[in-house]
Amino acid sequence: MCCLVLTAGLIGPRIALLVWWIFGDTVELAFDSWIWPLLGLIFLPWTILAYLIVWSPIVGVDGGEWIIVALGFLADVLTYSGRAARSRYETSRPA
Repeated sequence: MCCLVLTAGLIGPRIALLVWWIFGDTVELAFDSWIWPLLGLIFLPWTILAYLIVWSPIVGVDGGEWIIVALGFLADVLTYSGRAARSRYETSRPA
């Protein structure tokens, strides 16, 4: 069960971001270049998704909305640390 949740946490936001990028125009409007969304897709998908959710065309991300982006970054850190802890646990178990 833990592996399923961890896999969904790793792959789910990447699929959502990719679908949003292909079928929507928010990603192109929110970023000046294609490199930032691509790097976000690879390394920080929860952060980029949070940024896109709170981004608005008039002001961008403003004020308390940065808290949502910080929570997305926290989700990325927790996802990576969960994966590292799982691999450490699997290598330390006796055979």
